[in-house]
Amino acid sequence: MFLMKIRTALVLFVYALVASTFLISNTAFAEGLAYLDITSPAARKINVAVPAFASQESRDQQEPLGRELADILGKALQFHGIISVIPAKSYGDSQTADWHELGADYVILSQYSASSGSLALQLRLLEVASGGILTGKSYNGPISQKDEMLFKFCDNVIKEVTGEKGIAWSQIVFISANNKVKEAYITDILGHHFRQVTRHRNLVVSPRFSPDGQLLSYTSYHTENQYLYITDLQQSETTHAFSRHTGMNLATAWAPDGRTMIVTLSLNGNPDLYLMDIRGNILEQLTNNEGVNVSASYSSDGERIVFVSDRGGKPQLYLMDLASKKVQRLTFTGSENAEPDWSPKEDLIVYSSLIDGLYQICTIQPNPDAKPTRITKDLARNEMPAWSPDGNQIVFSKQKGGVYKIYVMLKDGSFERQLFSYPGSQSYPRWARMH
Repeated sequence: MFLMKIRTALVLFVYALVASTFLISNTAFAEGLAYLDITSPAARKINVAVPAFASQESRDQQEPLGRELADILGKALQFHGIISVIPAKSYGDSQTADWHELGADYVILSQYSASSGSLALQLRLLEVASGGILTGKSYNGPISQKDEMLFKFCDNVIKEVTGEKGIAWSQIVFISANNKVKEAYITDILGHHFRQVTRHRNLVVSPRFSPDGQLLSYTSYHTENQYLYITDLQQSETTHAFSRHTGMNLATAWAPDGRTMIVTLSLNGNPDLYLMDIRGNILEQLTNNEGVNVSASYSSDGERIVFVSDRGGKPQLYLMDLASKKVQRLTFTGSENAEPDWSPKEDLIVYSSLIDGLYQICTIQPNPDAKPTRITKDLARNEMPAWSPDGNQIVFSKQKGGVYKIYVMLKDGSFERQLFSYPGSQSYPRWARMH
């Protein structure tokens, strides 16, 4: 399968392109207490009430905007997988309900003022048990930026509860295919705001955010050859080619410091891993004629990488210590293993594995004696996984009904849901490490 045909918009798309080119050319808020462990599957969800925001002008909670704001905030909180939002109808959407009787752990009381296209928000997080205000924030800006304001407060709430900032104010890049054209898009976690990044009107694959989220690298075929490009997401989306070598230019892996990256080039005929700077200068060749080598991903400390090679006959995961260049095979189960992504928070690698004819998402610790854990088990094709910035969730592409859609789940496979509904087929999702 690996060296026989090109599979468009699927898990081993990278490998098929490689082969084709090669062949053809807590609840604690006081110091000393432990935060809630959100990584435990058995952890009880936190009950939070988010009543409609009250208008500062009229103190009315029945205004449609007040309910809309509360709904957005509630959805952002629930997205983290640890929050259960108490239905507003159970307490009449009032800001003066009996929170103890409702079983609420926390309540968010908010006010807003809207005029002439501007929006001002005042939000407070109350701990029901103590009755104390844990945090309060005020935001002002254009009403078109209401989601961003609410996402920022959501992330603040998650930090109060878990000790780690939330991921609501983060971005996800993906490739959307329509009419044989594939372009890169960016969206927020709720899929409310889509932003098209590339306009090559051709084939774009393997988008990757830089560690600070300000740059986006990808491979494009709009000049007929596969070259690597970088788009500056902060500077009017300025784009430049940084690797235009003969043959393959594929699959960027950014180093944690954002100064260098690992790519696959076929300069000498064989697809190998090379270390480059962001200007496209080759600094070092990392592999040398030992099969097809692609899809590198850095450990969080930048000292090791995981990558994919078919040097043993089939694509499998391998570990490399960058100082010594010592390589060890990591995966031994599954007929093909591909698309690894190293967690930004722990020694855990997520990847796609061909099991019983279908691709499934698995995780594995980065040592040769580790056993993989399969976390998707349905009859769909689950592919192209990537970690969330907090290391608690995985974004991936699932094929249903002949098309791929973007899904998200907790790292144990629970709380799986489709991220958004968008025309066409979506693949290659990647989460920005920062926003």
